[in-house]
Order: sequence, then structure tokens, then C-alpha cells
Amino acid sequence: MSNKKDYDNEQPSFPILANRFDQKNEMFKRARWDEKIKPLLKRLNEKIFYEEKLGYRKMDYALHHAAWNLERSFSFGNYRSNSGLYAWTVSNDQIRQKAEGGEPVRKPATEMSHTIKKAAFFFGADMVGICRLHPGWVYSHEFNVLSLKHYPLEIPEGCHNAIVLAVAMDYEGIRSSPTAVAGAATGMGYSKMAFVANTLATFIRSMGYRALPCGNDTALSIPLAMAAGLGEWSRMGLLLTKEFGPRVRLCKVITDLPLQEDDYRPFGAVEFCKTCKVCAEQCPSRAIPAGDMTTEGPNISSHSGVLKWYIDAEKCYSYWAHNRVSCSNCIRVCPFNQTPVKIHDLARLLIRNTTIFNRPLVRLHGILRYDRPFPVEKFWER
Repeated sequence: MSNKKDYDNEQPSFPILANRFDQKNEMFKRARWDEKIKPLLKRLNEKIFYEEKLGYRKMDYALHHAAWNLERSFSFGNYRSNSGLYAWTVSNDQIRQKAEGGEPVRKPATEMSHTIKKAAFFFGADMVGICRLHPGWVYSHEFNVLSLKHYPLEIPEGCHNAIVLAVAMDYEGIRSSPTAVAGAATGMGYSKMAFVANTLATFIRSMGYRALPCGNDTALSIPLAMAAGLGEWSRMGLLLTKEFGPRVRLCKVITDLPLQEDDYRPFGAVEFCKTCKVCAEQCPSRAIPAGDMTTEGPNISSHSGVLKWYIDAEKCYSYWAHNRVSCSNCIRVCPFNQTPVKIHDLARLLIRNTTIFNRPLVRLHGILRYDRPFPVEKFWER
């Protein structure tokens, strides 16, 4: 990938790192090779001992397994890039022949961007944005979980645009965290994002252009989403969106299709996070910092160098192993994780325009008990 020169005078309007992150050091990949982390993966993958406790019963885990099935059986976005539903080339001969016939569809970049967003929403995305693919956001190396091989990663020449897609996770499911039902809401997000990225990439290829669908692989999703105008970073290390807070999964399609880029659009989230420490206080592993932003993370799973909050991924993953299923408590308790009703819309408006109400809003969040788990029995009864 050689488009670095294109960014000499076009730096995004938020701090970025020029050095590329090695995917081998990402926590879920470390669990495959790091002797310190391997025992945690072993415990997480051990045979499940079902409990009578709500959220940990066989029925709850059945929902979890079903929700993850499309991702784990057909997509492989958490295992390697360029495979399954995230394959960079078309395997269907009939689709390939039709895509290669005739001239590519040509429209002005602004019109084509509108077309792409319309298609993405049609396929099931809840948020869509477009940005240039900064070279620093592409992983320097990939760690292939299936082969356990580690090798350099490059994007095909000319694919400089990224269409970033957000898929919202089920509100009540996530609010049951840290149960298997919340894990099902996460899994459904992953399975949906594979479907959305694959179908959008097929649409772009059928118009005569290259399209590389990606899940958690290939490039860093959060800075891409920020550059595409979908949200801001946060204390918990996740993207905060104005519409859904952190309750989204992110995927992207990298392409050579000419498009009009969106802009980074902050809405007061980072400033709110400076006051609000609910996620840090409610994190069972104390993986989320309660202090100020720093430029150095706690371990090799941190992409250090930018002033921000760095979570301790080792502590977070340790709790997952202890719980025997993933945890979304930070998403559950976040004040931005609220349904779009008038009072919540008013709070977002205040946060966007001033910081003077941030502290009272945090207190009100606790008074209204929004940080309490949603009962699993109510999830099944509704």
C-alpha cells in the first residue's frame, strides 16, 4: 500500500500514530501464542457446565451459540483476513462473470457515496461512513489463528477508501451482561456485520470495482470509524456513537471505488468521559482506567503513543476466562447506551453543546438506575 504521500497535507482532525500495530499483539491473538495468556483461553474454551442461574442455563448458552454461528462457521473475521464471507475475491463464477462484463458504473463521488450508503442501510447497517484509509491504520502483520502463522499485511494498490459500517447490538441483551445472553447479543452483532460487509462488497464488485470486506481483521476499526464520522473514542476504549453509544460492532469494506469522504464529527463524548467514570467503577476486572489520559498503555496489547485512555486488555480477558463467557458491562452501564427517547435526546443535546451539565447527568444516570443489569427473565418474557 503506497498512499502515504496522499496524507502529507490531509491528516485527520484527531491524533493518529504513523507506526502500524502488529495484530499478533492484539489480546485475542496473544491467547494463541503467549504462554502467559494461553491458560485463560483454555479456561474460556473448556466444556461449559450449565447452571440454574439465569443467564447461564443451557437455553441461554444455546442462544449464544446460535448467534455466533454465522461468524464462526462462515465468516472467520476473528481468525484471519481474506476468507469466508470476508474473502477479497468472488468465488461465485456467475457473479464474477457478470461483474467483469461491460464498463464500471460511473457517477460523481458525491452521488456514488449516497448510493453506497443507501445500499449499506438496505443490507442491514445501522450507521455508515466513508473515509480515506490511512496507512497507519492497517495492521503491519497478520496473525492467522487457524494456521498460527505471522506474516506482513498489505492492502492491494489503489484501494484507498474505506466504507465503515456499524451494526447495533440488541439493547436488552447487552444490558443483561455479563451473562451468555449478552454474549449472544455480541455474537449476533458479529454475524450481522459479516453479512452486511459481504453483501456490500458484492454490490461494489458487481458495479466493476474492487472491494475487500473486513471484520476485526486487516485494519483498526475505531480510528476508521472516527474518521468516517461515526463517533469518538472513549474511556472504555470503544467507539462511542451519538445514536447507540458503544453498543455497536464495526466492520468495513476497503475499495478503489471513488467516493466522497465524511468528516470526523465529535459530539462531546470525550469531554463527558473525563467527568464520567461509571464504566471504570463498574468494570469487574478494573481494566478501565479511572484517571487521566496517558500516552502509554499497560502492556503490548496497547497501541501506545497517542494521548487517550488505555484499557488493560490482560485484566479484561482474565475476567472473561473467570466468567466463562464474554463481558459487556462497560457497554451496559455507559450513559450513552440509551434508547432514543426525548429525555435521552435532550441529554445528548446538552452534552454536545456544553460541559456544565456533565456531572449532574452522571448523577442522574445513577439515580435512574440505568447502570443496573436487565433481568434475563424479562428478556425471555418480552
